[in-house]
Amino acid sequence: MDVVIAFWETIRARPDFWGFICIPIVAAVVTWAHVWMALQMVFYPLEFVGFFKPWLGWQGIVPSKARKMSGIVVDQVINKLGSVSDFLRLMEPASIGRHVIRSIDPRIEEYVDQVMSEHNEVFWENLPNMIKQRVYAHARKQLPNMLDGLVNELIERIEDLIDVREMVCSQMENDKSLIVRMFKEVGHAEFAFIVRISFWIGLTFGFIQMVLWYFIPLHAMLPLYAAVLGLATNWLALTMVFRPVNPVKIGPFTFQGVFLRRQMEVSDKFAELASHEMLTVGHFMNEVFNGARADQTNRLIRKHLTPLVEDVGLRTAAQLSIGPKAYAELKDTLANHASQLAMEPLQENDFNKDRAALLQMVFAQRMKMLTPSEFQSLLRPAFQEDEWILLVLGAVTGLIAGWLQLITGFA
Repeated sequence: MDVVIAFWETIRARPDFWGFICIPIVAAVVTWAHVWMALQMVFYPLEFVGFFKPWLGWQGIVPSKARKMSGIVVDQVINKLGSVSDFLRLMEPASIGRHVIRSIDPRIEEYVDQVMSEHNEVFWENLPNMIKQRVYAHARKQLPNMLDGLVNELIERIEDLIDVREMVCSQMENDKSLIVRMFKEVGHAEFAFIVRISFWIGLTFGFIQMVLWYFIPLHAMLPLYAAVLGLATNWLALTMVFRPVNPVKIGPFTFQGVFLRRQMEVSDKFAELASHEMLTVGHFMNEVFNGARADQTNRLIRKHLTPLVEDVGLRTAAQLSIGPKAYAELKDTLANHASQLAMEPLQENDFNKDRAALLQMVFAQRMKMLTPSEFQSLLRPAFQEDEWILLVLGAVTGLIAGWLQLITGFA
């Protein structure tokens, strides 16, 4: 006890007493602040702020690499959970077709008038009403079978008609807030953990720094200690999130990366985001009808539209009135309009939410079956490639804080 009192009196007698005993507190606060700042820099700003991009300024790591990171998520997670046709079958193709029919049927006359007038207004206006009614009735009769056949073939051939990686990457690139929200919502507990634990790591390292300063009180060493502390804190916090990958039991304790321990909870959240915002019927069909491979889709549509325009009487009347060439062009016009007609009901929010619920359940189940190594790929890309930036940021921030502490507490 006398030794402890004597030691304390020795410290009390130091001319830099207050600066000395504040080392751990300053280390803890500065560490907490720079870790918080580092995480903000991972996600914000969404667009580059500064001059001479990318040299003088900053853009959040995740939004700056939105395409690359979303591609990794698709490759490492989504593609392992099933094919595009699997996803669409989970959404019940028959229900998709029925929804389109319900939406289009009440307006079938309007659609037919629009297409026919656009193609040959004079011909359509001069056509007897009896013939027009026959066209309407024929279209309404053929529509259900045509859509059933079209939807089924689209799903059978969907892998040829859509690049899901490009679809998701383009979506994320055009809406960087979505990929930021995805990473933040999926990893909210981990980010909170990193910030929270950084204070205590900083405090612990601060005591080590104080001991080193006691034995080696060289002024140049204080900023150096703080820089090493900043780097080590960021490294340790990130490591605790993702390591160890598999559970490691030591005595009564089991250790595993914080993120990996939440696989069940994270799977539910990611499945919700993926099914409601990335892999919706609307997004799939928009890519099918308007994406890079839309020409193949149009050929399929023309094939299935044939019964609508191949009624013998209608075909003969049309060919006599507008000629065989114009009649062939009419079929192309119908095909182009068909994709637009189908897209309207497929973009409805309520319908997409209803279909998404089916996908979400299966998606979550499959995610929960991923191995820890596969599962960590969901969040790890947000840090892995540019992890060195966070480590350097910790070191630089620590260096600055150590220098300020030196001139204010030990001058």
